[in-house]
Amino acid sequence: MSNKIPIGTVGLGLMGSSIATCILAAGHTVTSLVKGLDQAEEARQRILGYLEELEEEGMLSPGKPREVLGRLTITDDVALLKDHEVVIESIIESVEEKRSVYRRLEAVLSPTAIIGSNTSAIPVTILQEGLQHPERVLGIHWAEPAHITRFMEVICGDQSELRFAETIVSLAESWGKEPSLLRKDIRGFITNRIMYAMLREAFHLVEKGYATVEDVDRSLRNDLGYWITFAGPFRFMDLTGIPAYRTVMKDLFPDLDNSTATPALMEKLVGEGALGVSNAKGFYPYTPESAEHWEKTFIEFSYDIRKLAEKYGRKI
Repeated sequence: MSNKIPIGTVGLGLMGSSIATCILAAGHTVTSLVKGLDQAEEARQRILGYLEELEEEGMLSPGKPREVLGRLTITDDVALLKDHEVVIESIIESVEEKRSVYRRLEAVLSPTAIIGSNTSAIPVTILQEGLQHPERVLGIHWAEPAHITRFMEVICGDQSELRFAETIVSLAESWGKEPSLLRKDIRGFITNRIMYAMLREAFHLVEKGYATVEDVDRSLRNDLGYWITFAGPFRFMDLTGIPAYRTVMKDLFPDLDNSTATPALMEKLVGEGALGVSNAKGFYPYTPESAEHWEKTFIEFSYDIRKLAEKYGRKI
């Protein structure tokens, strides 16, 4: 499979637009399927803005942003995806909505065309149920912003054929990603399982009065945040001495929170309509101006941390 094959995408929300940007910037033509064309121009302008950011950071080559954007087709006609060998769906986290999209795709795609789902938690095996060719369905888990980060997880469901996953891993590397391959399906995959275990403990410390939200954030930024881009947890234990971790595990593991209920603080915030910086209401107080500042700074940081990761990154 050529590395510059046409790629299809489904959905052009914030994440879908970022995914399309990544693939366009890597030199592909992209056909994006949307529900309706009324949001097409808004998506096109959003993608142009992302491409202009990449150019400013020296990460768009060859071509100028408007030239690259010229390789994008936005359509509501699934038939335009007919000859595509890879289609990546990025719509809402709904099993039925995703399966509906896959049934439409199967009506036009060849039996060997790969269908990837940008899901962050739904087991791929569930998404494969009832399809004509479940063996070519994979999870392709991106991180935000998808056009900047190096993260990707490629997940096999119970019926996935490994050769399709290996094709996506190879493609992702050509997109500037450093993908991980999950050969067996598990809810939440790698990063979400580990992150949510951390979030559960973070809420526990706050709700039980051991520390404030600010204290928890500060500690993690200045410890975990100090080394995690350079080394994952297993490499870090190698670097800092394995036996000490065994000693701590024996004492600490029994004391960690293992509740299965959603934290009360989370329920309260969501019940009050908090979305985070997108509506200036979250764990921290925001004005519209400070929320915008945090969003902009996060993008700047994402570019900087990518450069740091590329400088020190090593494949294990």
